[in-house]
Amino acid sequence: MHIRRVDLTVPVVVAGIVTTLASFWTAIDDVPHLGRGDLVYLLVFLVAIALGETARLTILTGRETAPMSTAAALGLSLSAVRGPGEDPMGAAVIVSTICLGMVAGTVFLRVVNGSVRWADTAARIVGAAVAPLIYRHATFDGRTLLSWQETWDDLRWFVGVVMLLVGIVAMLVDLTLEAAVRAGRDHAPLVPAVLDEIRSAAGLATALVASGALIALAEFAIGVTALPLFLFPLVLTYFAVQRYATIRMTYRQTIGALSSLTELAGYTGTHHAQRVTDTSVAVGRDLGMGQRELTDLEYAALLHDLGQIALREPIPAGATVMAAPADQQRIAHDGAEIVRSTGVLDNVATILEAQTTPYRQVREFGQDLPMASRIIKVANAYDDLVGAGGAHDERAMERIHLGLGYEYDPRVVDSLTRVLERRRRAGASGPG
Repeated sequence: MHIRRVDLTVPVVVAGIVTTLASFWTAIDDVPHLGRGDLVYLLVFLVAIALGETARLTILTGRETAPMSTAAALGLSLSAVRGPGEDPMGAAVIVSTICLGMVAGTVFLRVVNGSVRWADTAARIVGAAVAPLIYRHATFDGRTLLSWQETWDDLRWFVGVVMLLVGIVAMLVDLTLEAAVRAGRDHAPLVPAVLDEIRSAAGLATALVASGALIALAEFAIGVTALPLFLFPLVLTYFAVQRYATIRMTYRQTIGALSSLTELAGYTGTHHAQRVTDTSVAVGRDLGMGQRELTDLEYAALLHDLGQIALREPIPAGATVMAAPADQQRIAHDGAEIVRSTGVLDNVATILEAQTTPYRQVREFGQDLPMASRIIKVANAYDDLVGAGGAHDERAMERIHLGLGYEYDPRVVDSLTRVLERRRRAGASGPG
């Protein structure tokens, strides 16, 4: 197996389990020495983390995240959590509290919704554990960062900077592990998946790191009241992002309805657009495309035959691969013009307009042909040739290979071969 496509889901889950069990085992000796106030303090954070796990958001990459849980965990990790004259609470107790809160929230979601992705939770557990380990356990010149904090009373701004740096490291570990899980699930290359995850989640991650540091700094002055005070803005953000997600879903449904026009009018076969879309997105993921590129690819694949509604006579079975090149170009141009008239899908229109361009234009003349256009060209040809029943799979691939390097991008065809092989293996293993 190529290293760039290695599936790290199982190692991430194992790391989450080991982190949880190790923190519980190490914290056993510390718990009896905790005062009543310490236990109440930890309980408040534990409840906040657990509730935060139930309020999840789906970010651009399609991954679920729990921003309020992460911010509360960072706040707890960076807080002193001690009374006057007491020693700071150890990292093991902090990590075990975070783990317990995240697991409890995920279990609640499992009971209510029936399904959760434990690998994502494991990645967040490991990422959240990094902050207390760095801030409370690792030593720098013989002292932990939490101990050094006592000598920086006149440099509170510097304490804040250190907290932000620790939070950034923890978030990078979190995002990297969650990207690794997603890459394994989507059969995507690892490095592009990590870079796309960091790029897509950078804004939210920055807000979470800042919130965690603010909770810890404010806790020094106002105690546990800092938790609800600085989590409240994230609650507002949660509802705003939920509304945005609803709008995006409506947007996708509208494009899906528009794509069905050719099917309802008898220009294309049943579910042709959806099959081409599914194949195109699978190939795009396999090639390591970012989520924004995948979204444009999805929309373009759904609408790739829209130009057929301008035809006087339908193409037999709607198979544009059988049409004359001039007719293919006219269909692509008409579809692109319809989409461009919306004023909001210019990238999609560009992809549609170039979808019939032969790959030799890139190889021989250096034409800038979008990767999404190359993918749709191959995916559409495959579906046109194989038919709705999928009975001519091998014959379709033979036909596509005849145009390899001339009509079709070899990289895309190789990717399609991998996607089809995975589908065959999944079909052979039975449902589920």
